[in-house]
Amino acid sequence: MERQPEQGCQFPTDARLSATHEADEEDVHELVSRRNGNLDPPKDRTFAGNAMKIVSVTEERTEKQWMRLPWSIYANDPNWIPHLMQDVAKVFDPTKNKLLREGKAQRWILLNTVGGVIGRIAAFINPKTAHTEKQPTGGVGFFECINDQKAADLLLDTARDWLKTQGMQAMDGPINLGDRNMFWGLLIKNYTDPPIYGANYNPAYYKDLLEGYGFQVWFNQLFFKRSALMPVQPIFHRKFKQLENDPDIRMHDARGLSVEQIASDFRTVYNDAWVDHDNHKAMDEATSMKLVKAMKPVMDPRLIIFIRHKDRPIAMYISLPELNEIFRYVDGNLDWWGKLKFLWYKKRGVVKTMTGIVFGVAKEFQGKGIEGALIVYGEKFIVDKKLYQDTVLTWVGDFNPRMVKVCENLGAENYRTLATYRYLFDRSRPFERHPMIEKK
Repeated sequence: MERQPEQGCQFPTDARLSATHEADEEDVHELVSRRNGNLDPPKDRTFAGNAMKIVSVTEERTEKQWMRLPWSIYANDPNWIPHLMQDVAKVFDPTKNKLLREGKAQRWILLNTVGGVIGRIAAFINPKTAHTEKQPTGGVGFFECINDQKAADLLLDTARDWLKTQGMQAMDGPINLGDRNMFWGLLIKNYTDPPIYGANYNPAYYKDLLEGYGFQVWFNQLFFKRSALMPVQPIFHRKFKQLENDPDIRMHDARGLSVEQIASDFRTVYNDAWVDHDNHKAMDEATSMKLVKAMKPVMDPRLIIFIRHKDRPIAMYISLPELNEIFRYVDGNLDWWGKLKFLWYKKRGVVKTMTGIVFGVAKEFQGKGIEGALIVYGEKFIVDKKLYQDTVLTWVGDFNPRMVKVCENLGAENYRTLATYRYLFDRSRPFERHPMIEKK
């Protein structure tokens, strides 16, 4: 788990920060470039300037237009399941997203000649990560656009120019002003399976739009799926048996545990398991409580598995029922009617997939078969009881070969890939991919 790590789950300027960016005004890009001495040449905006108009999201009408655009983009896509509007709104709400206390966010919509919305984008300054890279790096996200490179360029230019005024020298995208388990990455492989809750989904042509602009893959996000009908390898059963007979080891799920105990165990394993990750910071008690409380309304305690050594938690495998198998019926709006639908379909038992959001082992116990024991426990107490049919693992970065190998050894298939892209404003600067995680 990152941003947590890439397998985990952590949890969000005033909307008037920026004036409206008009495409036919004096070229902001050139002004910023001259001010910063930047080498990036301005793009040809002749068509964009004559036909399209950028508008900042500053009031209720433009915010509603920004929020509702995806229903137009995906009108004919049967696999699309919209993000909950309430989840998206939290990202931009200073009262709910603590990153906005010191960070910044701005949104824009793109209009065509008759005033129709044909694109949107958001740009962010995350105070926790903006200055942790070789160059100050902001982010762009919630990108939606018609299949038109000039339209995409205008949206991305606008976000880039704003980030430059904030002192940034690069931008990552599509990302979120928050944790990597939500609204993160661009889908580049498998456009036929419906998305899991919180994961981005997009048309295939978005890849061409971003790469046509100049974005390069910073890292790939590998989603793994494992059929519950596939038996666990015998070697993992042998390790499970050894641990089961070890008096210092105890394996259990979260039934009977308080929220406080789950949060404490979660924090202990998290802090012990991800010490090798870049920019890792120990999780505090308040953060772990917030995470677990957020999961509580939808968690199934049978899907939360811990392994303890002398009563200290050393490993965890936390899954949730796959919420999009319910949210597909609420059309992106968890208002009172949406909540009634959610409760109805939840009671009907429509969820057949569990999504693994956290899979971690304390560093000193890694490589000793603990990972396999967690899977065998799940097989014995979840799969054999026919509670769920499939397991999807929240993404693992291709920069984390150890965890990729664990997933492959467990018989999981990389069934879907998203990518996190990076764009350096100085186009003469050499591009570097995300560094590989190595043991410290």
